[in-house]
Amino acid sequence: MKNFSIGIDLGGTKILAAVVNLETGKVLSEVKNKTKKIRGNDDILKITKETTEELLEKTNIPLAEIKSIGLGLAGQVDRKNGILVNAVNLECKNLDFKTPLEKKFGIPVYTGNDVEVATLGELKFGAGVKCDEIVCIFIGTGIGSGIVSSGKIRLGASETAGEIGHIIVDLNGRACSCGANGCLEAYASRSAIESRILGAVKKGRNSVITDFTKSSSISSKHIKKALEAHDEVVTQYVTEAVEYLSGGIASIMNFYNPKLIILGGGLIQSVDEFYFNTVKKARMKALPIPSRKTEFKKAALGDYSGVVGASLLCLN
Repeated sequence: MKNFSIGIDLGGTKILAAVVNLETGKVLSEVKNKTKKIRGNDDILKITKETTEELLEKTNIPLAEIKSIGLGLAGQVDRKNGILVNAVNLECKNLDFKTPLEKKFGIPVYTGNDVEVATLGELKFGAGVKCDEIVCIFIGTGIGSGIVSSGKIRLGASETAGEIGHIIVDLNGRACSCGANGCLEAYASRSAIESRILGAVKKGRNSVITDFTKSSSISSKHIKKALEAHDEVVTQYVTEAVEYLSGGIASIMNFYNPKLIILGGGLIQSVDEFYFNTVKKARMKALPIPSRKTEFKKAALGDYSGVVGASLLCLN
């Protein structure tokens, strides 16, 4: 019996691939590459192939013992045919992963939405173990969520359930990459915070963030250091993001009433202040009964939620 699978987490800033033990959820080897400047169908497929090849060269598990490749993709997914239908943050449409990857590596390929598979990982081996009613929210380049109902991932009628990043929080608000205006993602994602900080610096406001990075890229770790230095600009826009994110989460608490909300992503994992303030304000904004009943946890698998969940697609 083959007990190993490759899990791939493909997002707007990085691709992480790992060989995972299907019985324990343990990551045995991994490869990470940047995707921030890589866009379009051809280049995204190329970096996926190259990262998988790099992983296979690095691991001591032979390909003959690997059961499958599973991909968590940042966008809407046709799971049956292995196609990334639309991914605004990757500038991809109708990208077939299944056919070329199966042809190249000779093993079955499965696909799912990136936060859906991260939720699967947390449900099986992470913070969601032994809980059957969960909403798992990841804050990164965008904001996405996975829904667990009666112990199973809920996909919805069109299999696109969980797009919390595109709930409207301001009817006349900022433009979102999806084409709408006022989406939560445009206010509370890490990329939204980054955009606000860089815009303020460009207009002449002083920030210690320029001491940490000379590029146009601000990581969660940079934000953490700036908050620790009590930087006014960074504090302002992180506080703003917390207000919007907590409002979105309070709406989920009121509407869906999950037993557990799991929060993940770089900002949540790196910046305790962001996590605790978001939870505190979400409880304050939600109705009293769901506020008291809903439990919150950080994603227990950290950066590995996506790759572990993607590896499990072959069993699901």
